[in-house]
Amino acid sequence: MKSKLSTLIAVAVLGLSSATFSVNAFADEGKMVGPVTKITMAADGKSAIAVLKDSKTGEAVSITITDDLTLDKFKDKRIQAGDEIRARFDKDGKNTSKSFKKTAGC
Repeated sequence: MKSKLSTLIAVAVLGLSSATFSVNAFADEGKMVGPVTKITMAADGKSAIAVLKDSKTGEAVSITITDDLTLDKFKDKRIQAGDEIRARFDKDGKNTSKSFKKTAGC
Protein backbone atom coordinates (compact mmCIF):
# COMPACT_ATOMS: atom_id res chain seq x y z
CA MET A 1 0.00 0.00 0.00
CA LYS A 2 2.83 2.42 0.82
CA SER A 3 4.54 1.80 -2.52
CA LYS A 4 1.34 2.49 -4.48
CA LEU A 5 0.74 5.68 -2.54
CA SER A 6 4.32 6.90 -3.01
CA THR A 7 4.14 6.06 -6.73
CA LEU A 8 0.88 7.98 -7.04
CA ILE A 9 2.37 11.01 -5.26
CA ALA A 10 5.51 10.90 -7.43
CA VAL A 11 3.43 10.79 -10.62
CA ALA A 12 1.28 13.71 -9.42
CA VAL A 13 4.34 15.83 -8.57
CA LEU A 14 5.96 15.01 -11.91
CA GLY A 15 2.77 15.91 -13.78
CA LEU A 16 2.41 19.24 -12.00
CA SER A 17 6.06 20.17 -12.54
CA SER A 18 5.87 19.42 -16.26
CA ALA A 19 2.67 21.47 -16.56
CA THR A 20 4.39 24.41 -14.85
CA PHE A 21 7.41 24.09 -17.15
CA SER A 22 5.28 24.08 -20.29
CA VAL A 23 3.47 27.27 -19.24
CA ASN A 24 6.78 29.08 -18.63
CA ALA A 25 8.43 27.70 -21.76
CA PHE A 26 5.78 29.18 -24.02
CA ALA A 27 5.65 32.70 -22.59
CA ASP A 28 4.15 35.30 -24.86
CA GLU A 29 6.81 36.91 -27.04
CA GLY A 30 6.57 40.30 -28.67
CA LYS A 31 8.34 41.49 -31.80
CA MET A 32 8.46 44.97 -33.21
CA VAL A 33 10.37 47.36 -35.42
CA GLY A 34 10.43 51.08 -34.81
CA PRO A 35 12.44 54.12 -33.81
CA VAL A 36 13.71 54.68 -30.28
CA THR A 37 12.01 57.71 -28.76
CA LYS A 38 13.65 57.66 -25.32
CA ILE A 39 16.37 55.77 -23.42
CA THR A 40 16.52 55.95 -19.63
CA MET A 41 19.53 54.33 -17.95
CA ALA A 42 19.24 53.11 -14.35
CA ALA A 43 21.45 54.85 -11.79
CA ASP A 44 23.56 51.70 -11.28
CA GLY A 45 24.01 51.23 -15.05
CA LYS A 46 22.85 47.60 -14.94
CA SER A 47 19.55 48.15 -16.74
CA ALA A 48 17.75 50.61 -18.96
CA ILE A 49 14.28 51.29 -20.27
CA ALA A 50 13.95 52.07 -23.96
CA VAL A 51 10.72 53.41 -25.41
CA LEU A 52 10.08 52.37 -29.02
CA LYS A 53 7.33 53.61 -31.31
CA ASP A 54 5.83 50.62 -33.11
CA SER A 55 6.00 51.27 -36.86
CA LYS A 56 2.79 49.26 -37.51
CA THR A 57 0.49 50.62 -34.82
CA GLY A 58 2.21 53.86 -33.80
CA GLU A 59 1.92 53.06 -30.09
CA ALA A 60 4.82 53.57 -27.67
CA VAL A 61 6.19 50.40 -26.04
CA SER A 62 8.61 50.41 -23.08
CA ILE A 63 11.20 47.62 -23.12
CA THR A 64 13.49 46.75 -20.19
CA ILE A 65 17.08 46.08 -21.26
CA THR A 66 19.42 44.12 -18.97
CA ASP A 67 22.06 42.57 -21.26
CA ASP A 68 25.54 44.08 -21.03
CA LEU A 69 26.15 44.28 -24.80
CA THR A 70 23.13 46.51 -25.43
CA LEU A 71 23.81 48.59 -22.32
CA ASP A 72 27.34 49.24 -23.60
CA LYS A 73 25.86 50.40 -26.93
CA PHE A 74 23.65 52.86 -25.04
CA LYS A 75 26.63 54.18 -23.05
CA ASP A 76 28.80 54.55 -26.19
CA LYS A 77 25.92 56.25 -28.06
CA ARG A 78 25.98 53.53 -30.76
CA ILE A 79 22.24 53.22 -30.12
CA GLN A 80 20.44 56.46 -29.34
CA ALA A 81 17.08 58.17 -29.76
CA GLY A 82 15.99 58.21 -33.40
CA ASP A 83 17.65 54.90 -34.38
CA GLU A 84 15.37 52.27 -35.91
CA ILE A 85 15.45 49.07 -33.84
CA ARG A 86 14.28 45.48 -34.33
CA ALA A 87 13.34 44.14 -30.89
CA ARG A 88 12.16 40.81 -29.47
CA PHE A 89 10.93 40.73 -25.88
CA ASP A 90 8.99 38.67 -23.36
CA LYS A 91 5.57 40.10 -22.57
CA ASP A 92 5.99 39.55 -18.84
CA GLY A 93 4.66 42.85 -17.56
CA LYS A 94 8.08 44.52 -17.88
CA ASN A 95 8.67 43.63 -21.56
CA THR A 96 12.11 42.15 -20.87
CA SER A 97 14.34 42.33 -23.95
CA LYS A 98 15.63 39.19 -25.66
CA SER A 99 17.12 40.95 -28.70
CA PHE A 100 17.62 44.65 -29.37
CA LYS A 101 19.44 45.52 -32.62
CA LYS A 102 19.58 48.27 -35.22
CA THR A 103 17.82 47.46 -38.48
CA ALA A 104 20.29 49.39 -40.64
CA GLY A 105 23.12 47.50 -42.32
CA CYS A 106 26.78 48.40 -42.53
